[in-house]
Formats: sequence, C-alpha cells, structure tokens
Amino acid sequence: MKRRKLLEAGTAVVGGTWLLNNFTAELLSKQVDSKLVETMATSNEQFTVNKTEEQWREQLTPEQFRVLRKHGTERAGSSPLDKVYEPGVFKCSACGTPLFTSDTKFNSGTGWPSFYKPIEGAIATTTDRSFFMTRVEVHCATCGGHLGHVFPDGPEPTGQRYCMNGVSLEFVPEEA
Repeated sequence: MKRRKLLEAGTAVVGGTWLLNNFTAELLSKQVDSKLVETMATSNEQFTVNKTEEQWREQLTPEQFRVLRKHGTERAGSSPLDKVYEPGVFKCSACGTPLFTSDTKFNSGTGWPSFYKPIEGAIATTTDRSFFMTRVEVHCATCGGHLGHVFPDGPEPTGQRYCMNGVSLEFVPEEA
C-alpha cells in the first residue's frame, strides 16, 4: 500500500511540474513582449558568426565559454559591469555585436547588469524550461551566445528587465 501511495505522489509531482511549465510558458510569453519570444533552432546555421566549439574555447575565457556557449550563469554580484553607468555601449563579448546602450541600463538590485531595452535587432529569445522553471532566454542574434534572461518586471517605458551575465558583455565607453 505504501508503494502505491509513493507512485501516486510521484506521478502527481511529475504531472504538476509539466502543467506548471506549460502554463507558465504561455503566461510568460503574454507578459514579456510577445514580439521578442521567437523559436530559435540550436543550429549555428542561422547566425552570422559561426564557429566550432573548439574555436569558441580558444577565443573565450573558461567562464565566458561556460556562460555564452553552455548557457551557464555567473554568480550574482560578481560582475563589475553591474555598477557601470557611464555613457557607452555594452557589446557581446563573443562577437562584438552592440547589444545595449548605457541609457537603458538600471539598477535592478539583482546583482546582474540589467537593461530595459536592447538595441533593435541585436538579440534573439527562446523559451528556457530548465530547472523546473519557464523563462525567456536572451541570445546574441549574431553569434547565438547566451546572455541571460528577460522578465516582465522592469521599469517603464518597456516594463522589461533584461538580466544579463556580465561575463557575456563587454563595455565600450563613449568617446569624449
């Protein structure tokens, strides 16, 4: 009898997780600007910059490779870019594509660099269902590098919070 109860409980947990992920994805896609959520294939063929895994390993630091190419996350509060607010542009540290301008950066209090709006055409998004959650993952539209996630709790005018891994970004100050 105990075995049956255990199986029933396990089935309920798995079913509940599946339902939560699927309904959360639908809700999240309605909250985050629906024009941003696009399905992205994992193939490199769709990106302008294409490299083999070995080429990326040679170019990037181990931490950059883990985050940009393996969808990792840096430790909160570890990036010096979280506190950079001077005029300039934040570029993809893998391919150099301009992604965000400093005038769209804000202090979200999360420990990661946050922006309310990307440069038009600079990013692509996919639905991320890892770790029993559903989030909108942000990628560089040029090389496909993982940048972070976007959430519907940012400031106006967009209401979006692009929570980026600092190791995925390179800051280029505005010339005086």
